[in-house]
Amino acid sequence: MLSGTRTVDPVTQEIIEGKLMATVDEMGLVMARTSMSPVIYEILDFACGLLTAEGELVAQMNGITLFTGTFGFQVRALIDRFGPRLVEGDILLSNDPYAGGTHSCDFAIVKPIFVNGRIVAYAINVAHYLDVGGSVPGSLAPNATSVFQEGLRLAGVRVVRAGAFDDDILHIIAENVRMPEIALGDLNAQIATVRVADRRVGELAAKYGAQTVLAAFANLLDASEKQARAAIAALPDGRYEASDIIDGDGVSDDPIAIQVAVTIEGDRLVADFTGCPPTVAGPINCARGALQSAVKTIVKALVGPQAPSNEGWFRPLTVICPPGTIFTAEKPSPTGWYYEGSVHASELMWKALAPLKPERFSAGSYSSLCVVYIAGKDAHGEPFIHIEPQHGGWGATPTQDGAGAIIALTDGDTYNYSVEVIEARFPLRVRRYGFNVEGGVGAGRRRGGYGVLREYEILGADTTAYGSFGRTKVAPWGMDGGSEGTVNVLEIARAGGAVERHGRIAHLDLVSGDVVRIVSGGGGGWGDPKQREPARIAEDIRNGFLTEARAREVYGTAGDAA
Repeated sequence: MLSGTRTVDPVTQEIIEGKLMATVDEMGLVMARTSMSPVIYEILDFACGLLTAEGELVAQMNGITLFTGTFGFQVRALIDRFGPRLVEGDILLSNDPYAGGTHSCDFAIVKPIFVNGRIVAYAINVAHYLDVGGSVPGSLAPNATSVFQEGLRLAGVRVVRAGAFDDDILHIIAENVRMPEIALGDLNAQIATVRVADRRVGELAAKYGAQTVLAAFANLLDASEKQARAAIAALPDGRYEASDIIDGDGVSDDPIAIQVAVTIEGDRLVADFTGCPPTVAGPINCARGALQSAVKTIVKALVGPQAPSNEGWFRPLTVICPPGTIFTAEKPSPTGWYYEGSVHASELMWKALAPLKPERFSAGSYSSLCVVYIAGKDAHGEPFIHIEPQHGGWGATPTQDGAGAIIALTDGDTYNYSVEVIEARFPLRVRRYGFNVEGGVGAGRRRGGYGVLREYEILGADTTAYGSFGRTKVAPWGMDGGSEGTVNVLEIARAGGAVERHGRIAHLDLVSGDVVRIVSGGGGGWGDPKQREPARIAEDIRNGFLTEARAREVYGTAGDAA
């Protein structure tokens, strides 16, 4: 292989690529073992990567997919800010949505890696912080109308200067968040990970020479680009369109119409979001970096879903969207619940490409992370904040029923808490956790996957909650005659017996005995339900997913159970 004038033999290339992947995985292990927030060490709400000196991603761990697609934008924004002023030992911090990031809670820690006085790479770790100040515990007010309500924003600062912590920056963080000990602990964990990366890249350069390592970077990117172009070129040229509706923005319940046109021409792919509405008042907007990342996720699923990701895969991709839209928010538009907007950009791409690649792209899914924040004080009078993404039902394909209880699109390798951890750390009791059988799924020759139902009983006084659920009105779409899936809902079962139903809700007062019930929807079906095989229907009945009466109503038969 050749990069410039430097050849890298195939064996060395493979070794270097393996070392890069081992490095980002090691970064992830260090983060999970040393962080202080359960949202990081239990849910794994973070991601790590390595980039070239120009800010092109060459390796990432299997973390939050939406984070990894923003790495390049964030690093290049920091390169533009600091230029040649960086010195060995510097470590940078940014949580700016408008400089390639996502929302203020996601702190990016970036370390330039020097070899012989020259920057050869950057290491990055992006992690979700439990609280960064702002108007509500957890910082993500569902009804925020300005980024200034969403907490502390550090738009590119040096948190470590030439190897020494900047105490002024640490003081600013500690004085502006509700849980400073946890925040600073997570910051230390992030810094440990990028220092690990610095050592490992230094070892590679010492063994093979910096020029060989840089050439291997170039070869890796070029090889991925070649594979992506070949995969796109094998698809039929054409224009593929999709539209959808977002269920309100947290300030208004008005439906928000969105659209995309995907054009494939030769070995290039263009995703055009022109025509999407302007920035909305509520915090479901996302900035351009998150839009680009949302699109990259789907393109990667199209061209090489099993291969390690890097920037080369996306060189054939162009994303078009005017500034100031719901997908390209600018300061001071709120972006706290950016995921609830950006997932719709991913789903538009998914929906447009599903007829083209049905074996890879399913019918619609529950989409929303269905996140609820529960905050208050524990039995010792100490403040707590519980945050947890929920799993749900994915859509069917022409050959397979949809997956049930899987994390939402683009959220990557994240988990929910075990019941034991929740009950040990928070004044909560998990009353129920299982499939949302009552809500059902989209019927079809292949049915959608089932969502989940999770109940938290409040054990303490003076507890509050808020949340932002999408797909509470517009259900996941079916394909080729399959039925729509089912919607998400947040229910509050009051201790006195009343039950409330919510979608995006800014504030709930809770008392001991109240139950927070999170219900995620089922995925859309694929194909005519009347063509579903009796044996599959009978199996669903035996597994408790269907009653015989419901089976006859939807499929016209109860199968072998009749």
